This record gives sequence, C-alpha cells and structure tokens, in this order.
Amino acid sequence: MAQLTIPDTAPPAAGLAPHEVFLEWLETAASSGIEEAHICVVATALAGRPDARVVVLRDVTDSGWWFSGPEFSPKGVALKANPAASMAFYWREHGRQVRVSGAVSAGDSDVAARDFRDRSPTARAVAAASRQSEVLRSDDDYRGAVDRAAARVAADPDHVPEHWRAWCLEPETVEFWQADPGRRHLRWRYRREDAGWVRDVLWP
Repeated sequence: MAQLTIPDTAPPAAGLAPHEVFLEWLETAASSGIEEAHICVVATALAGRPDARVVVLRDVTDSGWWFSGPEFSPKGVALKANPAASMAFYWREHGRQVRVSGAVSAGDSDVAARDFRDRSPTARAVAAASRQSEVLRSDDDYRGAVDRAAARVAADPDHVPEHWRAWCLEPETVEFWQADPGRRHLRWRYRREDAGWVRDVLWP
C-alpha cells in the first residue's frame, strides 16, 4: 500500500488562476511517481440521472479541462442534452483531491482531430471501430471491426472519424482539498465572478 506523503499545505499562491494551481498539483503528483495522475472521474446527468466514468485528462488550458470520446457514447449523449459536468481527481499518496464543475462545450474539428491523432495507432483503431456501450454480439464482430479500422489507420494516418469529439469543461467552481495527518484538512474553493476568480476557504 502506498504511504501517505503530505506536500506543502500552504494555501495556493495568491494571483494564480485555478487551472494554474491545478497544474502545479498535477506536476507534483506526476513527478512524485504517482501512476496515472492524469486520470479522473467525469460525471454527467441525463434526465436527472447521474452517470460517472473514469477518463483520461487530455489537456488543461485557461479555457478549461479537456477530455474526449465518441459523440454517441453515453457521456456524449448526456452532454448534448445537458452540457454540464463535474470532474474529480484523487491523488491518495498526497492526500489530495480536486473537483471541477461547470458548463461543457465541444471543441472545433481541428481540436478533435489533434486529440485523435495524438493517440497510438492501436488506440485510434479501437476508437474508430467503437460502438461504445452497445451490446456486443460476438468477439468476432469486435475483432473484425478493429482489424478493419486498423487497416484504415495504416493506410491513412490522418483519418479522424466523424464521431470523435473533444470537450472542454469550463469551470464555474474549482475546489482543492488537502488532507492533514491531524485531521485538520484544508479546502479552498475558486468560484467565477464577473471580475475573475474569488477564492474562499471552506470548512473541511
């Protein structure tokens, strides 16, 4: 079991935007050897029913937190009907979590294309062949679809399927939570206002 190592528990530096604080925490996690520090849970809601899944964080910019997938996937369908989501990161070894909530928008076709082409040939073939969450009738159907997609990727490395989307979660609130061995946990919440970001200290 990984040992808990508490990083600096000082409040985030004044003047930093929440995505800048997040990138500092992410870099600390990654450089400390925490595996898959860029993995998170994304929650959506469709017709009042929440749904969550683990995804790969693809990028963080001043616009927001980016993730991707097929337009027809459950998250894609939910985001089309209700373009809002929450995202949660948890780095157990550092006793840290980050929660991001806000509206979601789809990036343009160039952004989606870059995201797709950044993947390995195998990952592109699987994503291109995917009929995510549909009932799989047989292993042969799956292997055949992936094999055909792999052949297309090999023949045309620039190919991007029409269904591929890159989404940006544009935060309205970003919350940072830092554990303390003495149970005096720390929480900071950034909330967006017209003039910019306001940082509040919250009860743990």
